[in-house]
Amino acid sequence: MIEARHLRVLRAVAISGSFSAAARELGCTQPAVSQQMKALETNVGTPLLVRTGREMRLTEAGEALVRHAGGILAGLTAAEEEVAAIAGLRAGRVRLVSFPSGSSTLVPTALAALRAAHPGTRVSLEEAEPPKSVELLREGDCDVALAFRYEGAAGEGAADGEEWADLVVRPLLTDRLVGLVPERHPLARAGSVGIAELADEPWIAGCPRCRGQLVQVCAGAGFTPRIDFATDDYPAVVGLVGAGLGVAVLPQLAIESVRPRGARTVELEPTVRREIVALTLPDLAQVPAVSATLDELVRAGAR
Repeated sequence: MIEARHLRVLRAVAISGSFSAAARELGCTQPAVSQQMKALETNVGTPLLVRTGREMRLTEAGEALVRHAGGILAGLTAAEEEVAAIAGLRAGRVRLVSFPSGSSTLVPTALAALRAAHPGTRVSLEEAEPPKSVELLREGDCDVALAFRYEGAAGEGAADGEEWADLVVRPLLTDRLVGLVPERHPLARAGSVGIAELADEPWIAGCPRCRGQLVQVCAGAGFTPRIDFATDDYPAVVGLVGAGLGVAVLPQLAIESVRPRGARTVELEPTVRREIVALTLPDLAQVPAVSATLDELVRAGAR
């Protein structure tokens, strides 16, 4: 019989690479981790880990068990939360993962409303860009993930549609991309700017997915952008543009949370949009605290 506590320990060992690191992560002793792994291997009747130097490596059976562990643990979490709600417990916990511009705009509004309506609900927040945030959801490491995808991105819509097909998808808003240029740039006061007009400019690029979208849009306009700087930090992008070091394309949502000193936003042609959604697993969607969090995120997007 496989126990949930054994699966949690196995996942911790697989992620950290050693019994000692797993023990630190789980807040227990190394002998306790070793004993639980021995018990699990006895229960399944085959080795799950082999030692290679100072690290532990998964056997083929161990890899198979770890692949299933995330979904199993997520299902158990959903069951525990639902049972607690049925039993009349006025409490709940939600693990939320969001990309940075969502964390600074949508999330504060949603969580403030959630706390006012359900003061016993506790929410933790971590940041991750998609597709990493979706991976965390699937692995059972969060309950709600904020993600986005670009409209009409070559191959991306179909891929993401399939990836999200078995998830609960709650649309939040449609966010458009805007151009960002130094305030003394010749196009700084233009009503709108064709991206081809910026073909000869040095570029500052954002997160990997946004970077890929930028290259794709520029390719459609007939040029390849010369990317001088790349950073996942939106304030850094704005600061580099404000210092006159290049131009950038950023989501409107990101601009709302940053004061663009020394830089100006311009409308971009062709118009590029991204769909922002909240994702969860079907089982977790039935948990009252998760459902309430999703509802408040939808309301925050509508505002």
